[in-house]
Order: sequence, then C-alpha cells, then structure tokens
Amino acid sequence: MFTMDDLNQMDTQTLTGTLGSIFEHSSWIAERSAALRPFSSLSDLHRKMTGIVKAADRETQLDLIKKHPRLGTKKTMSDDSVREQQNAGLSKLEQQEYEEFLMLNEHYYDRFGFPFILAVKGKTKQDIHQALLARLESERETEFQQALIEIYRIARFRLADIITEKGETQMKRTMSYGKGNVFAYRTFLKPLTGVKQIPESSFAGRSNTVVGVDVTCEIGGEAFLPSFTDGDNTLVVATDSMKNFIQRHLASYEGTTTEGFLHYVAHRFLDTYSHMDKITLTGEDIPFEAMPAYEEKELSTSRLVFRRSRNERSRSVLKAERSGNTITITEQYSEIMDLQLVKVSGNSFIGFIRDEYTTLPEDGNRPLFVYLNISWQYENTNDAYASDPARYVAAEQVRDLASTVFHELETPSIQNLIYHIGCRILARFPQLTDVSFQSQNHTWDTVVEEIPGSKGKVYTEPRPPYGFQHFTVTREEAEKEKQKAAEKCRSLKA
Repeated sequence: MFTMDDLNQMDTQTLTGTLGSIFEHSSWIAERSAALRPFSSLSDLHRKMTGIVKAADRETQLDLIKKHPRLGTKKTMSDDSVREQQNAGLSKLEQQEYEEFLMLNEHYYDRFGFPFILAVKGKTKQDIHQALLARLESERETEFQQALIEIYRIARFRLADIITEKGETQMKRTMSYGKGNVFAYRTFLKPLTGVKQIPESSFAGRSNTVVGVDVTCEIGGEAFLPSFTDGDNTLVVATDSMKNFIQRHLASYEGTTTEGFLHYVAHRFLDTYSHMDKITLTGEDIPFEAMPAYEEKELSTSRLVFRRSRNERSRSVLKAERSGNTITITEQYSEIMDLQLVKVSGNSFIGFIRDEYTTLPEDGNRPLFVYLNISWQYENTNDAYASDPARYVAAEQVRDLASTVFHELETPSIQNLIYHIGCRILARFPQLTDVSFQSQNHTWDTVVEEIPGSKGKVYTEPRPPYGFQHFTVTREEAEKEKQKAAEKCRSLKA
C-alpha cells in the first residue's frame, strides 16, 4: 500500500510504474498525471486521472476502451482484470455458460465496435449476464459513454486496492446522501430460537414466518465530492440502486434479526462499492402477530394469517466505516420506541420545590401515563447479531421488563422509575454496557374527581407542553444497586 506522500515524492518513472495498471494497458495516463501533482487525496488523484481521459480525443478514448478484455473470455489479460473476473466467478464458468458469454460478447462487439465493459467488483456472474443483455439494447453513443464511466469506476476500485489515506488530514464537512423508507418484507426467514429466558417475560423467540423492516441508508465518502461540486456522477450510486440492493439482500440474509441484517448489508455495501467510506443503516421492525385460527374443533394460532401490529416500534442502528481494507463498526445500538404504559395507582409526586411559580398540586396516589424510548448497547457488538442467540436481547424482553418494574414499584417519580427499569435490564443482561431512556409524562388531567359508589375517576388528555427526561443507566450503577438490594436483604434477615 502507498500513501499520498509516497506518490507525491516519486519520480515520474516510478509513479508511472506504480499507477500504470490502473487503466488497462494504458500507462500513459499515469505518466501524464505526474505533472498534476501534488495529489491531496485518493479522490483528487482519481479525479485528475479521469480528467486526462475526458480531455483526450475520441480516437484515444476508443483505443482505451478496446484495450479492455471481453468479460468471461479465457484470453490473456492484465493481472488486475484476471483477479477482478475471478472474484466475480467468471473464471469458473461452465462450458455452456462460457459459450453463452462468448456469443453475447461477440454480438456486443459486432453491434458497437468495442468490448462490453463493466466494473465487476461486488457483482455475480448472473448480475453481469443481465447487464450485458440489457445494454445490448442501447444506442452506440450511450454505450460509448457508459464504457468510459465503467472504466472510471474500475480505476477507482484499483486505486483503493493500492493506496491508503491513513494519516491524511481529511476535510471536515457534512457530506452524505441516501435513501429512506426502504420497505422490505420476507416470508420464512430463519426462526430466532435459543434466547435466554427471563422471569419477567414469556418471550421465547420469533417464528419469522413473516418479517418486515423499514430501512434508512446513508452513505458518505470523499469520492462523492465531485457530485456536489462539479455535478460529476461518475461514482454516484443511485438511491434507487440502494433500495434494490437492500431489498434483494434480504433474500440472501441467513440470520434471524434486524440487527444482524443491518450488519450484513453494511458489509456488503462497503465490499461492493470500495469508494464508500462510511455507512449508517437504521432498520425499524414492522411487526406481525399471528391471528387465532379455529382448526379441528379447537382454537389455535394460525401459521399462515398474521396482522400488522400497531403498538410500540423496535429499531436498530448501525454505523460502519472503512479504514484501508478494514471495515469497523463505529456504533451499534437497539431500541424500542413509543412504548406507552399507564399505571392507574401506586404513583406519587411530592416533595418538589414550591415557590411563586408552582401551580402543580402534590399527589400521593396518581395515575401515571409515560411514553418511553429505551435503547441498549452491547459490550461486544457481535452479540447484537444473534450468532449466539442466548446473548441476544430482544425488544420484547425489554418491553416486558419495563412493564414488570412499573407494576412492582411504588413510583415517586418518572426519573426514579426509568432508573430502576435500567438497573433491572442490566441485571438480567450483563452483556449490555448501558441502557438509555427518553421519557415523556403524558399523565391525564382529571375531569371528575369522585364518582359515587366507585373508586374511579374521569380523565382527559393532558394539554401540552409535556415534561420529559433523558437518562442513561450504566452497568456499574446496576451493580451498585444490586449490592444495595443484597445488603438490605441481609439486614432484614438479621
């Protein structure tokens, strides 16, 4: 691997030798790029090299296109092309497949006068075959320009294989784009089984007979700068392609959870498009619940009919970055959102500051209606992907734990409630590092204080604004709470 400093300090001959294979059998491009130094980044180098090609006359561009091998051929080609075609599976074609590729390539060459070119990194032989069939329908000028675009992409991939930008000062800017609300549904995903059972929840796994996910994909990297500054879309992955990429990879995903799916898709994105530096994926579960079915004179649970749930929402977030050839997960967390719980008694709120601004009365036994967003992080992010199901924490279990603690606790405040919920979650799942809360108080306003012959009251929706709380409970705090509880138990026994 070379750095930009290495390239900037090379003499012209050495630079030409180092970058001579970036464009197939066309070292003249590397030689001319020497005069355009210094290179500030990999993207800057790529932009300058492609600029040389764009400035060349039509005959020179055609000569460059013709220097590329025909995909699927067994004829001599550059080492880079050999490696790229091997990775796409083109070196292991069955005889019938080879003859089909040969025939289509000949047809393409006869039609356009130059070979079919495609940046094959991350693509399968099926993808390449479909692209070849589709592009045979294009006009010649369209294909000429597309061939150059593919050559620019191949050059970007090859540069990324030999150059590291480690240690460079990168421009600090906000620069990303992506696709939101990518809905994907799948039937008969591998079931989630073997999860750890806890006393507070009956959750034992998911059948995954039907699963749904709403994905948001956001990508970034310095390679996309020209699309913003110059309107150059050479390296832009269309957001429609992102949508198709996500949906089709749900078919090849062999795991059991949304967290695992996001991890799988993030790696596939960064492996396929080496000019992407980072990716953020958010996946919101679309839950389905099995409906009752009356079969053989008894009521059971249908294995075929499900209803879409309209309750709280589960979501997962994953952020990944590329450093050289290494992909690192920089952030991963799971969460449950909009969990709405009401407890009709056993809640108080007293002892707060009373001054000239206070109008809220103290209440020693009030109904309490809370909206909760709860997120949790693992010490080892691999646990989130359920490769070992016993270390996976399901949103259903977090929901049930929150409800149980709310039921058990004489609640002096929402602040105290979320603290104890966090401690219980961490006690049950020590593989987590922390649990964070965003809570809102939606406790109803009283309309009728007393109803004769009943202990009930009548309430209405509270008027905004609403009180809110943010709090994170750490594993260390949960351990201290556990020790306090143990000491209290010992003193009671004494």
